[in-house]
Amino acid sequence: MLSVSIGTVLWSSIAFLIVVFILAKMAWKPILASIKEREDSIDDALKSAEKAREDLSNLQSSNEELLKEARAERDAMLKEARATKDKIVSDAKERAEAEYSKIVSSAKEDIRNEKLAAITELKHQVADLSIHIAEKIIREELTADEKQQALINKYLEEAKLN
Repeated sequence: MLSVSIGTVLWSSIAFLIVVFILAKMAWKPILASIKEREDSIDDALKSAEKAREDLSNLQSSNEELLKEARAERDAMLKEARATKDKIVSDAKERAEAEYSKIVSSAKEDIRNEKLAAITELKHQVADLSIHIAEKIIREELTADEKQQALINKYLEEAKLN
């Protein structure tokens, strides 16, 4: 069987304590320092990540606000452009209607003047033709003395009645 001697346990324990003491003096401080440094860097990284997340959130809300402002400005510009277009179209219609009215009025005046000129010319032609025809008829009828005397008497009677 296996037996354990107290001397062996004692010397093993002393050796163990010496190793622990040497490790504590030489290795534990640098190991604990590197662990502490690692913890600090992890904490800093987590804080930086949290700050970055907050900055991103602020940036997103800022971007959304800018987008809303840009949309509002675009809508205002479109509204102003539509109003300007409507005004231009309205002005153009008014000018066109005024020009149309002016042209129609001028055309009517020209037509009336041409009509009066044509009527006057026609009257002159009818008068000239009537005089010419009457002259031919009177020459024809007044060649005989009896006819001349009858025509004179007729005109005298008509003149007395009026």
